[in-house]
Amino acid sequence: MNQSKIFQVSVVLVIVFSALSIGAKTHNLPVEYIQALVIADVAITVFFAIEIIIRYLATNNAKKFFSSGWNIFDTAIVIGSLIPAGGSGVLLARLLRVFRVLRLVSMIPELRILINALLKAIPRMGYIALLMFVIFYIYAAIGSILFENINQKLWGDVSISMLTLFRVATFEDWTDVMYETMDVYPFSWIFYLSFIFLTAFIFLNMMVGTVLEVMGSEHERYRAESHGETEEGGEPASRAQIEQLQKELAEIKQLISRR
Repeated sequence: MNQSKIFQVSVVLVIVFSALSIGAKTHNLPVEYIQALVIADVAITVFFAIEIIIRYLATNNAKKFFSSGWNIFDTAIVIGSLIPAGGSGVLLARLLRVFRVLRLVSMIPELRILINALLKAIPRMGYIALLMFVIFYIYAAIGSILFENINQKLWGDVSISMLTLFRVATFEDWTDVMYETMDVYPFSWIFYLSFIFLTAFIFLNMMVGTVLEVMGSEHERYRAESHGETEEGGEPASRAQIEQLQKELAEIKQLISRR
């Protein structure tokens, strides 16, 4: 376990160094520093290739290794890093090397939990986003009908009105838009405040709540897996099930001690 931890920390440090070297190449550096960075880039690429081979050999099962999406992700990044940085593919090679920073996600469990939670929350968030689009469209249609004569650039049609409402939802000088229409329609503030209340408060909090709910279940799943509380093909045991099992074991011990 300690060796595995040291190996993991070493890989993380190399990834961080790789990220720093990529950033350093964007600056105007002396020739000797650029040459040193090129040598370091080759060494990092070789290190990543050896590291992924070691992980593959340690699995002893190709099907099991590639059944993990994170292993496929790491392998794709390493293969992309092997593209030569010279010739016509220099731009592609530099872009692929930038993505090596993403390997931090696969190496750090906490980051994996965040990404898994975000991916699993996307379907639920999609319905919320669809409802938000409906609200945007309704308010854009109303705004285009009411305020078109006030400012054609902001309320000329539904598409432009939706962009204006996005500006309002992100609080980008939205009061300027509101005061302009209030000069003609004094009660138009109701239009803006109701829209902000729906989008910025209700729907945004619904999305945050959805992500937090999925993230909590992912943390519970990771805790259960790390403690060996899962069975192959089954779901992780819940905390309530564990407490019930401990209670039953305690009762069995009491019965045995009385005999």
